[in-house]
Amino acid sequence: MADHLYELLSPHFLDSDARLSQEATTIRYLNRLPTLSLQALQTTERQSLSQSAHSTLLSLQALSNRSHKAFITTADNLSNLHSSIAKLTSQTQDLRNAIPKLDEEAVQFSLKYSRAAENATLEQRKKVLGLSRNVDRISDILELPTLLATAVSSAAANSGNTGASFSTTYSAALDLYAHIKRLQTLYPDSSLVKDVATQAEEAMREMTSNLIGALRGQNLRLAAAMRTVGWLRRVSPELDTLHGDGGTNAGGGGALDALFLICRLANLISTLEALDPLKELADQELQRRVQSPDQKSGNGSWADGHQTEKYLKRYIEIFREQSFAIVSLYKNIFTPDQSESESGVTEIRGIDARIRTAQTSQADRTHDPFQCLPPALATFPTHLVELLTDTLRTYLPNLQDKTARESLLTQVLYCAASLGRLGGDFSMVLSELVDTDDEETGLVYEWEEVMRKHRALAGRLEQLTGTNPTSPTGSSKGTLQPTSPAAA
Repeated sequence: MADHLYELLSPHFLDSDARLSQEATTIRYLNRLPTLSLQALQTTERQSLSQSAHSTLLSLQALSNRSHKAFITTADNLSNLHSSIAKLTSQTQDLRNAIPKLDEEAVQFSLKYSRAAENATLEQRKKVLGLSRNVDRISDILELPTLLATAVSSAAANSGNTGASFSTTYSAALDLYAHIKRLQTLYPDSSLVKDVATQAEEAMREMTSNLIGALRGQNLRLAAAMRTVGWLRRVSPELDTLHGDGGTNAGGGGALDALFLICRLANLISTLEALDPLKELADQELQRRVQSPDQKSGNGSWADGHQTEKYLKRYIEIFREQSFAIVSLYKNIFTPDQSESESGVTEIRGIDARIRTAQTSQADRTHDPFQCLPPALATFPTHLVELLTDTLRTYLPNLQDKTARESLLTQVLYCAASLGRLGGDFSMVLSELVDTDDEETGLVYEWEEVMRKHRALAGRLEQLTGTNPTSPTGSSKGTLQPTSPAAA
């Protein structure tokens, strides 16, 4: 029945598209009409349709208000749908054409980075990956020179301290340097390790300079000196031998013992240079004596000489203290045996004979002309004595007061006795200070009188202590007794 009604009403619809879109709804409504009564059709159906239309209109308005943007976007996309489909088709065709080229590149990549054969690129990539994995270790290695330089500079800054921190800092620096040398042994072909070792060598040279400077410091104690020498042996082991071919110093310390004596001698000279103000006054008295040798006071004594006496007295005091300390430190640090000590004394006594023997045997040497160098301590006291005798020979004539001269000569003899306890007595050398031409002035007889008094005092001390000295000053060994006309 609904079909027949639809056929009757279809000519009254607007167009074919509207009929097609409303066909299902119209059929449902036509199926509903037979179920209504005639009275309902005449009275309530029209109102029901109006109400439904109004409700639908409100729903459409609400939907338009909420989703108008989506409707506009949809309409735009719908209008561009044809061009988008054409563009998609073109891009699909380009992708299809690029697939063979992509396949070719993939095959080429597979052949290039194949593990079947050696590949430089893969090796480089492996190195880069290994570097990435070990970046922390490499960073630690790169920090080693900085840590070493910091330790050396910190130790140099705290060099005045004698506590454990100073020793610990240098020990830590030496441990770091040993670790770097071990890395260099393990990886001799590594350029990184070579650069680190080069920087470490620079830090070690600075540390060596600091240690040598410490040996030249004031008031060097035995413990500090032994530590410093021990560190120098670790930093520069080549100092223990004079030559790389095995020629060693007879003193047993190689070049290190000579370096130690040179540093302490530099300290002694710098200490004596502090007496320059007194020395200038003594030079003025020396100049006045030379210019007017006959100027005397009324009582027969020289008017000048007091400043010279002060200078020489202070000079001898410093020389006695420092020379004894130098030789004592040397013997305690390098500890030569008895045979070496005796050979050193023999070298001191016969220095001229040894030089002549070395000159005659020089033609027979085939390797190193310096392989027969004497021990460092053998010639060092001779140099010390030369410093003292030169000063005394220059300024002692300024003193014309007999009491002042005897006091200074006695002080010099005590200095000789002090050094003689370590095998370096030079009391007989002092006899050469007075020339034979000075016999008229009485200096020779004064010297003999001072020596006679000193020997008498040494004899009384021998009786009191029960010792048996073999030298004029009571030293037991190692005296320096050259033969000279004045001594005879």
